[in-house]
Parts: sequence; C-alpha cells; structure tokens
Amino acid sequence: MEQETTGEVGVAELLRLEGLTRRYSMGQREITALKEVNLTILKGEMAGIMGASGAGKSTLLHLMGALDKPSSGRIIFDGTDVFALDDKKLAAFRSRKIGFVFQFHHLLSEFTAEENVALASMISGQNRRDAINRAGELLALVGLSNRRDHRPGKLSGGEQQRVAIARALVNGPGLLLADEPTGNLDTATGDEVFALMQRLNREKGQTFVIVTHNQSLAEKMSRIVRMKDGMIYNGDFISQ
Repeated sequence: MEQETTGEVGVAELLRLEGLTRRYSMGQREITALKEVNLTILKGEMAGIMGASGAGKSTLLHLMGALDKPSSGRIIFDGTDVFALDDKKLAAFRSRKIGFVFQFHHLLSEFTAEENVALASMISGQNRRDAINRAGELLALVGLSNRRDHRPGKLSGGEQQRVAIARALVNGPGLLLADEPTGNLDTATGDEVFALMQRLNREKGQTFVIVTHNQSLAEKMSRIVRMKDGMIYNGDFISQ
C-alpha cells in the first residue's frame, strides 16, 4: 500500500505518474526536487499531499497540472501521455482538463466575480453569452449568486476563494489541483472553503489533489500522500 487511506475512493484511474523526476540547475549545482515519483490518482478521489517546506509538494502539483515539465518520467492522464503532446495541444489540455486553486486567489480586481469566472471560459473559446451563463451557474453552486456583480475588493477572503474555485471549475476539468487553498484564511473560513470542496467531491464526483499543511483537513480526505526530500514517504521511502 503506497499511501495512507482514510476513506472510500473510486476505482477508475485518472492520473498516473511514472518515475517522475524534476531537476533544476542553480549555477554549478543541480537540485533534484522530485526523485522517481510513482503515484496513481483515482477518479472521484480527494487526495491530500503533505510534507515539510521543500519536500517537493508544489513541484509535484505543477507537474500534475502541466505547468512545468519533468526532467524524466511520464504523466498519463485518462490514457493520454501528457508530455508527448505538442505545445498547442498541451495548452488546450491544461485549460480544459485541469483546474487550479492557489493560496492566493489571483482574481482580477477590475472585474466582477461573474466576469472573473467567465473570462477563464472565454479564453478557452466559449462565447461570452454562454460563458456568463456558465459562470452564473457555478457561482450559484458555490453559494455566491447574490455576489456575482461584486468586484473582489468587495468580497471577503472566503468569498474570493469561492470565486476562485468556481473559476477553476468553469471548463469542467477532470482534475482540480489546489495548493494550500485555505492557507491564507482564518480557521473558520478555511473550514467553510474546504467543506465546499468536500461537497463538490461528494455530490459532483470532482477529483481533487490538495497540498495542505493542515493535518485535520488532510484527515478528512480519502488519502494522504506524504512527501519528504522529493519522494513519497510513509515510514519508508516508496517512490522508487
């Protein structure tokens, strides 16, 4: 058994990492951020990634989302060898198959909540009318129908993160990646945002991989993947 299991998960494979390694050059030094990581994410599961700073968590998440390329190894997403795609197809994959939520919401301050969500859809080729309609549906889903015309500066931190989640979902991604999504929120607000993600997982079957330092939140997920020194770790190193 590779990782701690804390609840029921699906059975169909969504994402498979095979021998994933990422090295960086820093002057004359070579830094290995990930070392031969093997990991499978199942459809409909909610996996938490934990580890100390520098363990490789964010590097792993960026590779999963095709924001970065590995030095070696493969990522297979729903049967597709991701990094065998050309640049155009890789950009389309990233836009349509992966959703991202970060610690800081990165909303555009000059646009309303509805426009922030719709823009992500329009960039992917959706026409404005359909994009606005889709944005309204998602804002309702995250409990913000009455805040759709508000700009980020008029929203609370928790509301802004809910908008960010709606934006991440707008193109119907198979996988939603979240890097410390509650890390910039107070405990009560963070719990509310996490409860929303749990509901999306439970009711919509949305697959999540979430980097978090919060042990109590991680224990509510279907699996905890622990990392240390660029490898998956569970008492013994098991990446290789």
